[in-house]
Amino acid sequence: MFDSGVGGLTVLRALLATLPSEHYVYLGDTARLPYGTKSADSVRRYALQAAAALRGRGVKCLVVACNTATAVALDALAAGFDPLPVVGVLEPGAVAACRATRSGRVAVIATEGTVRGGAYERAIRRLLPDARIVSRACPMFVALAEEGWTAGPIAEAVAHRYLDDWFGPGAGTGKPDTLVLGCTHFPMLEPVLQAVAGPDATIVDSARTTAAAVADVLGERGLLRTAGPGDPGRLELLATDGPERFARVGSGFLGRPIGTEDVRVVDL
Repeated sequence: MFDSGVGGLTVLRALLATLPSEHYVYLGDTARLPYGTKSADSVRRYALQAAAALRGRGVKCLVVACNTATAVALDALAAGFDPLPVVGVLEPGAVAACRATRSGRVAVIATEGTVRGGAYERAIRRLLPDARIVSRACPMFVALAEEGWTAGPIAEAVAHRYLDDWFGPGAGTGKPDTLVLGCTHFPMLEPVLQAVAGPDATIVDSARTTAAAVADVLGERGLLRTAGPGDPGRLELLATDGPERFARVGSGFLGRPIGTEDVRVVDL
């Protein structure tokens, strides 16, 4: 699996909980992050390079743990690496949103690149043509997650700034009932986002839904690994720059300590 940095570790965390016996290789393209502000052509090129590096390690499934890369490069990856199964984070999130919404009103928060391309809107409307969708780029959430400021007055103030016109007292009766976290950084702020959106809003975390989708794909293709006692899955962490920062920031995203010595620097 790959991402522009450490955000995709939320997807890895969900996968480790869902499929603990599998072997995982995670690549964070930290030398070129963030993808969310890059052009579609650049992101597509970076994604193909990252995927090629992972295929060279003999992976049996490729997970695009980045909403921006999924939005602009999933088709190119699926075509270029066939028959390797390729799973992105966007479609599972869209499916979950359509299942969750009761009113058809869905809000999507993501990076600039994901919002600009309108990929979530298209994916949701393919399944729910009458859906009423609002979307917004929320770049400050990325910074807050990476700084570890995921609770407290600063995080709450930023969340209110982004979300109050949808979910606040002045939003009226047309509030969305579903909030899609369209960036892998955003699950780190889920408690704050839930508090601001209110108890009636269902939050869709694309990390959890992607883990379920990967389990389905591996099961359908007979690729699930069965491990006996004393034979746990392995984890290899790769980065294209800054192993110290990857380890420090990534520990919070993965939910367990990462040592600098656990991160191998590679060149794409």
